[in-house]
Amino acid sequence: QVQLVESGGGLVQAGGSLRLSCAASGGTFSSNTMGWFRQAPGKEREFVAAIRRIGFNTYYADYADSVKGRFTISRDNAKTTAYLQMNSLEPEDTAVYFCAAAAGYIAAPTSPKYDYWGQGTQVTVSS
Repeated sequence: QVQLVESGGGLVQAGGSLRLSCAASGGTFSSNTMGWFRQAPGKEREFVAAIRRIGFNTYYADYADSVKGRFTISRDNAKTTAYLQMNSLEPEDTAVYFCAAAAGYIAAPTSPKYDYWGQGTQVTVSS
């Protein structure tokens, strides 16, 4: 069983930055696919970014088009923590951000078919 706890959300002005953290416990973190999704009020949950292991100590990141060039996903296997660095934030980025984990490599990281989910952290970007 994997437990995920997000942190780092908050209120920021447009153009600002935030870094979200997702601390994982249980499972084999280094082989898990880690993803970030978000859900704005009245909207469906949408994919933001994911990072998957594609080889020994080699990872590949995927991003939604709406965040490419502004957001960066990373992981620290020693700390069993995934991160989402968010720069140049826009009011449209306002949402609850969820961390997700899947056991091993998954072929479609943009799909919300992950095994474990965190409770979410609120990100609010003011204009």
